[in-house]
Amino acid sequence: MTPASTGASTSVDAVTAVPPTSSAASVSETRMSPGGPGYRRMSLALFLAGVATFALLYSTQALLPLISGDYAVSASDASWTVAAATGGLALFVLPMSALSERFGRRTVMTASLAVAVTLGLLVPFAPSLGALVVLRALQGAALAGLPASATAYLAEEVTPKALVTAIGLFVAGNSVGGMSGRVITGWVAQEWGWRVAVGVIGVVAVACAVAFRLLLPAPRHFRAGSLRPGVLVRTVREHLSNPLLRRLYAIGALFMTVFGGVYTVIGYRLTSAPFSLPQGIVGSIFLVYLVGTVSASAAGRLVGRLGRRGALYAGGGTTAAGLVLSLAESLPVVLLGLVLITAGFFAGHAVASSAVGNTATVGRAQASALYQSAYYVGSSVGSTVGAVAFHAGGWGGTVAVGLVAVAGVAGITLAGTRAAARAGVVRAAA
Repeated sequence: MTPASTGASTSVDAVTAVPPTSSAASVSETRMSPGGPGYRRMSLALFLAGVATFALLYSTQALLPLISGDYAVSASDASWTVAAATGGLALFVLPMSALSERFGRRTVMTASLAVAVTLGLLVPFAPSLGALVVLRALQGAALAGLPASATAYLAEEVTPKALVTAIGLFVAGNSVGGMSGRVITGWVAQEWGWRVAVGVIGVVAVACAVAFRLLLPAPRHFRAGSLRPGVLVRTVREHLSNPLLRRLYAIGALFMTVFGGVYTVIGYRLTSAPFSLPQGIVGSIFLVYLVGTVSASAAGRLVGRLGRRGALYAGGGTTAAGLVLSLAESLPVVLLGLVLITAGFFAGHAVASSAVGNTATVGRAQASALYQSAYYVGSSVGSTVGAVAFHAGGWGGTVAVGLVAVAGVAGITLAGTRAAARAGVVRAAA
């Protein structure tokens, strides 16, 4: 997710292939820009793709208590319906980025959405938890084609000056999809059950996918490359050998471990005593994501004031404070805790993901894909371990997992601070 959507990084590889007979100026003239031909259609198409992707990806998260009841399983077992989807995406985002280099961005995005929405229509009929988990894993793998291709399409087809705005619209779709999918399923499930709720999301996603394919302009600047595994492996190896990138990947994973654990388990806590909230109200809790949109957009200013490592400390500290507050038995205090957790997570994620793009000088698409893989691995781990901890020790167990992850963020950031100080000493001596 992007900084505003708990889904993907906004960094892109803006290197565009230029035909030998074309000048850079003529290529720029044929790219889309605000007010120009195709720009609105492109923006709406990718916005709808983002809505469909993240509404499907997290469609079961607000429904876990109902899924537990239907299949007579524990919270940790039901959490696999979330972990399987995000894990599938994490595993396939890098291969999908390679396929888009060969077969085209629009082709891969269209195929990904087609498979994902088809699986989404089958999810309500899953006869067992095992079948549901398999369907969700396949759905996550299919959805990996969207974050892997969308930013590359924009980098190739949109003018450089309009690129940030265009990516922002795609990010907005991610955020709206992730939030609305949870809210809609909560209210629908309250009246008609979780199967109808995920079915509604599936139908909405079908409509978004059809509109996406009809609206998205044909690419004009894509040039197919060859699928050379050796090149991809070398690029990935170079990124993983970079200590700073490794730290950033780990930070993204740890922040998402907190976030995934909290929002996977929070429904169980709020539907139980002493709160005993109805499912619709619990689903509406996800409106707090709007706080994350604000904190992510403010991350740049935070870095300007505190530096990157200072901003990471601030994000981690805010998240930790929210975790502690969420232990209270007062609903307003718990909600305040969720606000702080969300604000701290989105700020930390925005700082880490943007730093990946600034650090990688070559192979930025692969660097971003690796960050997304780590990010969604963190989501899968957080969903599973957070639910296991809740089953074993209640909400306090989930909070303990989150605090350990935040401590990991602080420790990695401190290691980066010390590494930077040592490098400064070496440069001064030289």
